[in-house]
Amino acid sequence: MLESKIDSRSWILMRNKKAADAGIQSRQAGGWKNTASQAASGSSDVGILGVTILQKSSQAEHQNLGVSFNNMAEDPNREEDPVSSTESDIDTDPNSTIMKFLVKCEDYQLFQFTKFFWDRLEQAIKDCVDGLSSLLTYERIFSGQEHQKIIELVKKHMCADSSKLLLNLVMEKGSPARRVMWKSFVKMRHVVPKLDKILKQVQELGLNPFDTVKLTQSLPKIPNHLKVLQQKHKETLRIQTETLRVNTIQIKEKVKTFQLVDRYAELTIIATVRDRTLVEHELLARGRDHEEWREKHLWRELEKIKTDQLFQSNFSQKKFISGKTVAVSGVPGIGKTTMLQKIVCDWATGKIYQHFEFVFYFKFRDLNTINCSINLKNLILEQYPYFENVLGNLWKKPENLLFIFDSLDEFRERIDFSDNLRPQSVCTDPEYWCEVSDIVYSLIQHKLLPGCSVLVTTRPTDLVLLEKAEISMWAEILGFADDDRKEYFNKFFEDQTVAAAIYNHLKENEILYTMSYNPSYCWILCLSLGPFFAQCDRKQQKVPKTITQLYSYYIYNILKHHCREIKNPRDVLLKLGEMAFKGISEKKIVFRNGELIQYDLQPSQFLSGFLMELLERDDSVQSVIYTFPHTTIQEFVAALAQFLTPDPTDIQKLLSIAYSEADGRYQIFLRFVIGLTSPQSACPLEEFLGPFLHQTTCRVIDWVKDMAEGQVRNTRSNIGKRDFLNILQYLFESQNKALIWTTVRSMETFAFSRLQLTPVDCFVLSHVIGLCETIKLLDLENCYIQHEGLQQLASVLYKCRELRLRNNDLGNPAVKLLSEALRSSDCQIEKLQLNDNHLTASCAQDLASALSTNQSLISLNLGENKFGDFGVKRLFGVLRNVNCKLQELVLHDNRLSHSCIEELTYALITNQSLTVLNLGNNKLGDAGVKLLCVALNNPTCKILELGLWENQFTPTGKRHLESMRESRRKLKVVV
Repeated sequence: MLESKIDSRSWILMRNKKAADAGIQSRQAGGWKNTASQAASGSSDVGILGVTILQKSSQAEHQNLGVSFNNMAEDPNREEDPVSSTESDIDTDPNSTIMKFLVKCEDYQLFQFTKFFWDRLEQAIKDCVDGLSSLLTYERIFSGQEHQKIIELVKKHMCADSSKLLLNLVMEKGSPARRVMWKSFVKMRHVVPKLDKILKQVQELGLNPFDTVKLTQSLPKIPNHLKVLQQKHKETLRIQTETLRVNTIQIKEKVKTFQLVDRYAELTIIATVRDRTLVEHELLARGRDHEEWREKHLWRELEKIKTDQLFQSNFSQKKFISGKTVAVSGVPGIGKTTMLQKIVCDWATGKIYQHFEFVFYFKFRDLNTINCSINLKNLILEQYPYFENVLGNLWKKPENLLFIFDSLDEFRERIDFSDNLRPQSVCTDPEYWCEVSDIVYSLIQHKLLPGCSVLVTTRPTDLVLLEKAEISMWAEILGFADDDRKEYFNKFFEDQTVAAAIYNHLKENEILYTMSYNPSYCWILCLSLGPFFAQCDRKQQKVPKTITQLYSYYIYNILKHHCREIKNPRDVLLKLGEMAFKGISEKKIVFRNGELIQYDLQPSQFLSGFLMELLERDDSVQSVIYTFPHTTIQEFVAALAQFLTPDPTDIQKLLSIAYSEADGRYQIFLRFVIGLTSPQSACPLEEFLGPFLHQTTCRVIDWVKDMAEGQVRNTRSNIGKRDFLNILQYLFESQNKALIWTTVRSMETFAFSRLQLTPVDCFVLSHVIGLCETIKLLDLENCYIQHEGLQQLASVLYKCRELRLRNNDLGNPAVKLLSEALRSSDCQIEKLQLNDNHLTASCAQDLASALSTNQSLISLNLGENKFGDFGVKRLFGVLRNVNCKLQELVLHDNRLSHSCIEELTYALITNQSLTVLNLGNNKLGDAGVKLLCVALNNPTCKILELGLWENQFTPTGKRHLESMRESRRKLKVVV
């Protein structure tokens, strides 16, 4: 039985002296992966029941702890505890509010309480379901067979199913089981963040939160005279929201209408907001780290919620009040508007939020057309005139009203929610005449109709507007998880083989895959890639691999199906692109008739066909407005215009100005401009628009070349490194191998230390390095690339003479990739730094196997890992191989003891190349030092430098070292 050192912040489960700590786990793919407990098979006994826990220290390091209970749960000889399992003592503060609550809670209250938090508990226990099951089995709540079934689901990575099964079993077994489960949650709260969050809310709500439960579950008793009006209103909203209009561009129908329920794919929404200071453009800023972030944080710390839970008190960041304001953020195209459409539709059809008698839905895009004073009464009557004679009755019970406002970021006025700055503009009367902004402000701040609820959506970059607002809950839409992507493609294409082919293509392309978390990008991907995978078009040109190629084929498909409808598409696209560029410059996404006329575009042209696909017309309000289907389409059309203009004289100046803009608004525009220099992107469009001006292409390429050459010499600061990485992104987008080779051929060092890199960054870096012959140094220290990033670089690692990968959270799987590079007959790696990467003994065999054949590696740093004695013994075995060329081996901070030194002494005596050995900060003790000195005294030992600091040896050990140094005067020992 192994002993584990557990600090004061850890929790311990120990009911007798036989229980001991065990079960250290490995960290994989940016998250902690539970090691399933093993249940004994073939008997009624439960084998080793492991409780998996997670703890985060102040240095952002983690520990995994486990507890083994050997043959306790079903042991017939086990003595009964003097105290009932449901009343047993636990290692936590007995005076805590939550413990008092659990003691005082009646059985039925506890039953209600469990149901109230059911969905959140399902998520919270996913990461520790095996351990929780172990404890419940030990407490004789579960049988060995029930525990084994849960563990089987965990082993199959069906954590959601396992947590559901556990909760259902507990509920079936009644009140004693629920009490044990909740007491277990208290024990685990400090290492399972989601449980901690739930329990903190219990403490805030007090000892009897069930008034809150009843309040959120109760339905209003609507007066008879309002029932008819409510039914009319619901029917109106149902008709408005039950269908989804989709531009098709590939079929004869200009717009195809679907039932919302048939096309709606569930979005991932989390009950928090991650970052309120991101730059405006987030095509890759969010997408590229989306999967890694999700794995690392979502299931362990952040809670996923459903659209019908936004107004539940158990998700509120503030104590429950009658009337709440919920703010939901999401990047452009993530599905904010469609989500609101689904919420309104579900309310109208009686599925959700029936405790609201009436829901009023407004879009800020429509509110922009109101340029005069108005009051709330008339604001409602503008859209819902049938409320003419009854609004006075509704004002009497504001708690039954929900106001929904879509896209605050599109509102033409900036609303300041600082109360002290706008006392004169507070609106407290629904019939008081004022500005639209005053009405919105007063509703959100609960000054107007206090007690009503408000739901508002916006982009993350505009959340700063709401920082001073009275927000009860913040939430964020993350978009699609992997399975949601599949669902979207399956619903988009009738032919499921096409859906599967597109999904597989995306999985093979890191850049395109990162885009597909966003529903709007999925729509563009489907429209652009669909023809390539349809049977009749399968052998056409190469499938797009870059975002420029993707958008190029999006426009190509529009031209292909609608080109006959317009006489001069080149001229029209030039004018449209100029307007689009002005919009980017002014951060404008909504255009009006006056702006179309300013660019010599006829509004009537946008009623159908070609231009309807590029600029959507909305005439549902008093003033007709136009928007591009997505901001990236606006940026692509703006970039395309640069190649259609007859005079490219100022193109380089324009690019330089755009590049210097610090807020990132031109980031994707620049990428599109450079990408359009690629024949793969230009040729499809030239078929309909005529040839691009060669002079423009040359000037853009020259600009990229000049920028790259200047940036190569400016990579010392993080800003310089990021700018250089952007240049590499541009080079990749150009798909111009000659340009890339000319730019990087003289580079021998790629240094990005301390700059966080994503899998997309690594994908691009790999593409660039692939065109270089040899790299002297690839420095990715502290870049947090993880296993996924290293995967993207795997094909070029062998080219790097020095590879610095310290502190990248690589984990054991990454060693397999590195081992393949080391085995390559062309491997040029001489120095490899893998310190501080959560490596354990599990990867030692792969590394040892690679080292046994490698002929280039002379320095290997494995410090600050967890190889332990077992792991390093495998490595020491390689040192005895006559082909081993290692000259330096660093193994400090690796949990080594004297047990591994005997194997090391044999290696040191036979190895003829190793001269530097670092064993600092381990636990070798006197016994280890004594054995080591024997080897060092051997004349065949070549060690010249030895690190032995902090190794827990006494003056006896020091005497061994001093005696040895008398015969080895040239040996340098650091203690």
